[in-house]
Amino acid sequence: MSDYDRIAPLEVELDGYTTERRTLEVSSGFTRVTTIVVARGGGVEGRGEDVTYQAEAHDRFPMELDLSGRQTFDDFSARLAAHELEGYAPWAFESAVLDLALRQADASLGDVVGREYRPVRFVVSTRGDVRPWREHYPALEFKIDPEVDWTREHMDELASTGAIRVADLKGYYRGTVVDVPADPRLYRDVVEAFSDSVIEDAFFTDETRPILVEAAERLSFDAPIHSVDDVLALEIEPRFLNIKPSRFGTWRRLLDTLAHGEEHGISMYGGGQFELDVGRDHIQAIASLYYAGAANDVAPA
Repeated sequence: MSDYDRIAPLEVELDGYTTERRTLEVSSGFTRVTTIVVARGGGVEGRGEDVTYQAEAHDRFPMELDLSGRQTFDDFSARLAAHELEGYAPWAFESAVLDLALRQADASLGDVVGREYRPVRFVVSTRGDVRPWREHYPALEFKIDPEVDWTREHMDELASTGAIRVADLKGYYRGTVVDVPADPRLYRDVVEAFSDSVIEDAFFTDETRPILVEAAERLSFDAPIHSVDDVLALEIEPRFLNIKPSRFGTWRRLLDTLAHGEEHGISMYGGGQFELDVGRDHIQAIASLYYAGAANDVAPA
């Protein structure tokens, strides 16, 4: 049973919504922009965050959708789907309105789905050298993004720390600043050097497939996963999944996928998408309920 069946009948009174914008100057040439949906009704408000990466997309954020009225959360989700929104805007609306419904019911998500909140274990995600971090915080664990120009010596040094939980090869990204080609030498070195680590988003090619088959029990997937159907479409049955809630778009797809993972013994961990506001709180809360003890890439800001 998916926990969506528990939140679907929640009643919500939605009077309307407004938006707020968050920005952060990250580097020259890149300003991170997100949009906050503020859903109001019954004297309270719920909040959700659109983490679409393209800054210009936030200038086109839909401001006048007709979604108001008293309805179940499932009815709201169906009405929203009819608008066929782009990017991560659907998750912003769904998370805001679920937040509103929970506040109107004076309940937490944990109350409704019958799960307890637990302390969240998290990793620090970085492309840099982990050693300066460890000098200050020796207990930190890491999710790293190996690059094609990394040497085997460098990887062995990182692995010797015993703190690398996930190596993310980012093999499924296309046309982004984080693309990493499926280089057989890199894949072989990562699989061998980080022999106790989860290997995320390794892309299957004729050259990399033999390497990856050997490490099948450690493979995880992130970028291709938006639903249970995406999990079933993978070349191998995964043992790990990186769950980025906003990527699923709807609570139904998210919770159905979590149920599938639990039913099939798939270890799951949370991932972030550079949230600037309440979106980070939301992914931490979901991690707390569903995979608190995993190597969650949901570190505090």
